[in-house]
Amino acid sequence: MVNLKEKLKDKLITLETTPPKLPTLDLMIEKIEKSNALDFIDGFSTTDCPLSKLKFNSIIAAFRLQDKFKKPVIATMSMRDRNKIALQSDLLGANDLGVTNILALTGDPASMSDQPKVKGVVEGSSVLLLEIIRAFNNGMDYSGKEFKIKPKPITPFAVSNSYAKNFSSIERKIYKKVKNYATGIITQPVYDMEIVEKMLEIMNNVKKEFNDERKESEIIFGFFPITRLKTAQFLHSHVPGIYVPDNWIEKLIKAHKIGPQEEYKVGLELSKNLFQKLLKKHPKIHIMTANRFEIVKELF
Repeated sequence: MVNLKEKLKDKLITLETTPPKLPTLDLMIEKIEKSNALDFIDGFSTTDCPLSKLKFNSIIAAFRLQDKFKKPVIATMSMRDRNKIALQSDLLGANDLGVTNILALTGDPASMSDQPKVKGVVEGSSVLLLEIIRAFNNGMDYSGKEFKIKPKPITPFAVSNSYAKNFSSIERKIYKKVKNYATGIITQPVYDMEIVEKMLEIMNNVKKEFNDERKESEIIFGFFPITRLKTAQFLHSHVPGIYVPDNWIEKLIKAHKIGPQEEYKVGLELSKNLFQKLLKKHPKIHIMTANRFEIVKELF
């Protein structure tokens, strides 16, 4: 299996997958196969019950995808659903399965769940999981007790907003995660090259603070193709940490008035143009499609 840490030095295109609320991953695997997305990507990620909605387990999904497609997978682990015991137990199981790329995520609030009376665990932010992974990579559990068999090396990832009125807050959070050895920082979707330049500047500032392996940490830009006005307006108005330019929304408004086909055409053209610029500038991209895997080939 290709080491994602090595891939990050050059080019890395990953595709987010959201496992279904089903007792099997087979239907999602079939959908990926039919989409031709495999021809364009280097690996996958699996989400961990996003929006606190019940889904198939992210670690087992990662194992299934790695086993089927022979491409590395980043398995998301949410702090919302696990205490320190469960986090470490899942890491041990994942390690045995060869799932060693882990995305540390605090997780959406339990109050958003589709299950009755759910309580969040959240013993700490995603930084706690990064600290646990660091302990594992040093051959011990979080309490400092050494394992009789050292775990396989784990490559940790973390997330970041891609926009804020005060970008210094983003820089502080990224610094904290890189300080705790996050190899890659995956951003919220970007829709503006000026934002891309600003985030690269932030990452370069952070890396200057270190003189060890942490100076090789990389930013990975999230990219969610917008093909509907509804999506653009929702992301712009309701999702913190994302900026959708006014000219995108204005062009989609005009296209929306013409009809669905024009709306899709204009949105895809805007998305593809930006994606191609991003590929040339910084070919480390995490594609999010809400499982519309067929759209991946349209971007290239």
